Amino acid sequence: GCDLCGICIGLRSVTRRVDQNECVIETKTKDNVFVAVRVAIQQSVMADRAESAFYRLANVDSQIDSYVADVVRSHVPKMVLDEAFENKDSISLAIQEQLCKHMTDYGFTIHSALVTEVRPSQDVVNSMNEINKQKRLRDAAVMAAEAEKIRIVVKAEADAESARLQGVGIAEQRSAIVDGLRASIAGGEIDAKLTNDRVCELLLITQYFETLKEIGTNNTSQAVFIPHSSNDAVMDVASQIRNGMMQGAAAPPK
Repeated sequence: GCDLCGICIGLRSVTRRVDQNECVIETKTKDNVFVAVRVAIQQSVMADRAESAFYRLANVDSQIDSYVADVVRSHVPKMVLDEAFENKDSISLAIQEQLCKHMTDYGFTIHSALVTEVRPSQDVVNSMNEINKQKRLRDAAVMAAEAEKIRIVVKAEADAESARLQGVGIAEQRSAIVDGLRASIAGGEIDAKLTNDRVCELLLITQYFETLKEIGTNNTSQAVFIPHSSNDAVMDVASQIRNGMMQGAAAPPK
């Protein structure tokens, strides 16, 4: 300023460049979570209303902060925390409409009003992260259990199919053995027949020797107790097996 004949003259300048004003408003959401909302406002002076912008407002930033706080504290308490994060654009739009409505009279153009951050307390942030962590751990556990269930079911189905095919193979093997025995004993005669008891006896003896073979080739076998005498004839093996089975069935349970 300057002093002219005792008259003090002060000079102030007004820029027409776009200026940014940032303000932080503290409020609470509908679910009683206190948050700090950061808003950035870009404004500039209207060329044809520079006088109003210069003389009518003593503190532009304070006036804008008041309008922003009014809008934020009237919108955010109607939302839960998740909705406040999701609806930042609607809050920004409401702030810009409110500022354009009032600040035009003071010679300011509002270019944009952006909600740049909605920040709850650190304890709330940690709680939200823990909730998301536990939810994902639960989903992972459910998926792992489903995968294990599918693996067990598929393995059971494969084992059942394997057992069925093994049974079919054994049945076909026994049928081929019976046919071979009949052919060898009949000696090519069509009328020669074997009785059912004789066939069962031959199959029993065959299975007996197959069992001995399997036990002999098993490395984990330690001792085998079979009621068998080497002095008896081979034909007596069937009777010895039958007697052993009958004695085992007649033994009282422990």
